[in-house]
Amino acid sequence: MKALVLSGGSGTRLRPITHSFAKQLVPIANKPVLCYALEAIADAGISDVGIVVGDTAAEIMKAIGDGSAFGLRVTYIRQPHPLGLAHAVYIAREFLGQDDFVMYLGDNFVLGGIKELVAEFRRDRPAARILLTEVENPSLFGVAELDNAGNVVRLEEKPKVPSSPLALVGVYLFTPAVHEAVTEIKPSARGELEITDAIQWLIDEGHSVRPLIITGYWKDTGNVTDMLEANRAVLESAERRIDGKVDDASEVIGRVHIDEDARVRNSRIVGPVSIGPGTTITGSYLGPFTSVARDCRIENSEIEYSIVLPEASITGVGRIEASLIGRQVEVTSSAHTPSAHRFLLGDHSKVQIPS
Repeated sequence: MKALVLSGGSGTRLRPITHSFAKQLVPIANKPVLCYALEAIADAGISDVGIVVGDTAAEIMKAIGDGSAFGLRVTYIRQPHPLGLAHAVYIAREFLGQDDFVMYLGDNFVLGGIKELVAEFRRDRPAARILLTEVENPSLFGVAELDNAGNVVRLEEKPKVPSSPLALVGVYLFTPAVHEAVTEIKPSARGELEITDAIQWLIDEGHSVRPLIITGYWKDTGNVTDMLEANRAVLESAERRIDGKVDDASEVIGRVHIDEDARVRNSRIVGPVSIGPGTTITGSYLGPFTSVARDCRIENSEIEYSIVLPEASITGVGRIEASLIGRQVEVTSSAHTPSAHRFLLGDHSKVQIPS
């Protein structure tokens, strides 16, 4: 069995972060979300992985390499344009051959992994196995409609009027039967080959498509809100580990992970919190569900329920919460009067200030 991991796409919902950064590499608890997918695949006993890449191929390849760090053998498959999930299967046909495979969207996060799911699929081998979960906004996802017996009868991609609240989770399992399906379907109104149409073709042709409704934790980390929620979920299970230096004037409470070469001075850290290597925290407060990446500098500031990316600098800021701070960003206070806000913001930035 093989795995196909989709790591292309432009990440429009995470702009401006993704103007210069692959969305699959945005960190959750200081580890790229893509790494959680690869770890789950390795834990399920799969070793051959094809990673579909697009415009951010160089970044993905630099971060993941040949996959040996995860116990995997990685093959990179270039998708010139993001033409749909079924198109990714189509261009990966040579890599996949006649093997069964799991398709995992690289910006999705499934807490608990896929080991049992893969084992069950290997035993029963339906043509397709799909994961479903109830969501409040199904029109943003692929949606499945089930009959009274729990069988899949219809799938739609991002319907304006959803037939059910059941959204497809970004993990699919297929036998080689799906290859014929992706060659038979036509591009949707969005100009993409939709995986929902390919699965619908399998159903219409009499193939077995089995759904599994999950109640565990899943997030499509395509927007800031879901990134922060996924970060919270991982940090909740973190263990306390202090490898960096904490001075006597500081207080560290709860499940706090401080990496080697990080320094905490005259600060209060209330976990769960993760602090990356080379980062310095001085005269500040870090509250629960905050992750600060490597080589950051935080001085005289308060941060809670936020993600700070590498080499960011935050100085003299009263309080930051529910925020995603990009790489090499500088956030400072202004000592000048009159009181005013001063910004240098990129395209698609979002800022909320008190009125």
